[in-house]
Amino acid sequence: MPSRRRALLKVIILGDSGVGKTSLMNQYVNKKFSNQYKATIGADFLTKEVQFEDRLFTLQIWDTAGQERFQSLGVAFYRGADCCVLVYDVNVMKSFDNLNNWREEFLIQASPTDPENFPFVVIGNKTDVEGGNSRVEKNHRAKGIHLMRGGILWTYHDIYYAVAVKLSLILTNIVLPALPQVSEKKARAWCASKGNIPYFETSAKEGTNVEEAFQVIAKNALTTGEEEEIYLPDTIDVGSSAQQRSTGCEC
Repeated sequence: MPSRRRALLKVIILGDSGVGKTSLMNQYVNKKFSNQYKATIGADFLTKEVQFEDRLFTLQIWDTAGQERFQSLGVAFYRGADCCVLVYDVNVMKSFDNLNNWREEFLIQASPTDPENFPFVVIGNKTDVEGGNSRVEKNHRAKGIHLMRGGILWTYHDIYYAVAVKLSLILTNIVLPALPQVSEKKARAWCASKGNIPYFETSAKEGTNVEEAFQVIAKNALTTGEEEEIYLPDTIDVGSSAQQRSTGCEC
């Protein structure tokens, strides 16, 4: 029986705790999202089989703990990575500012042969989160202004929506003062300064741009040229695309 060649590509996801790294991985691999937050201990990984140009590839996606005590996970963990994904929360400026630290940590620990051209991808997550500093609120504000300045022929739905938006903005300004928000322009400027890193804004909860981001991640991982070949007989059932392992301990 002929065998299929499947290249193993290692992808590492880095970023502060709570930015949604685990949720992004689960949304991409399992199409699932959980509202219950559970901190990653050490590191976990999931795998997903993808295909490009009649070739099979297995993405081994490593999700890491964002806590400071786990930032140095060891050289063995970082080595062999084909792509590094840097994730931040679009509503938390500190998580964006820390991207520099995560990028430097990776380059030091992984020691890629060509650090200047090693493939990174940046993801600004949680665009769905409601709040004075969220992308959702910003879109509501823009739409509300449009409705208030719009034509004369409003429907009851238009009026209801405009009033709801106005009330929401008033309550938001009073109860929830806006936290520093990372603008898309600022994020793209940072990516450009680091060698035009691909940038995506995502919602792991709603699945927005998650598939598109990981397609670019997979393609960029192929550019490293260091693929581990796995030979699989055609008789093996590989229907299950997701496998999970864990390392680390709660100590």
